[in-house]
Amino acid sequence: QVQLVESGGGLVQPGGSLRLSCAASGFTLDYYAIGWFRQAPGKEREGVSCVSSSDGSTYYADSVKGRFTISRDNAKNTVYLQMNSLKPEDTAVYYCAADPDWNYVCLSPNYWGQGTQVTVSS
Repeated sequence: QVQLVESGGGLVQPGGSLRLSCAASGFTLDYYAIGWFRQAPGKEREGVSCVSSSDGSTYYADSVKGRFTISRDNAKNTVYLQMNSLKPEDTAVYYCAADPDWNYVCLSPNYWGQGTQVTVSS
């Protein structure tokens, strides 16, 4: 059974950092592009960052460039999202997703995790 499980969310003060993890089971992440998405209350889900399976190509939304870093550890079958300099507007449920096709992972990936809440507040 294909499964993605996010962890690492929580409450953090503005300017703080969190690292989200996305652990895969039931399949090998090596062959999948991975994306991180977020959805804030009352807003549409948006793609935050994606990483390819092959050459390490990455994508970052303008709102997180320079603050977030996506990385993958294929040996651990896990992808990470390091989030620094967090702002209140980063508050959302964060989801990881996987797709074998880099062209789709940031648009309409096949597999989704259940999400983890990130709250940035003082």
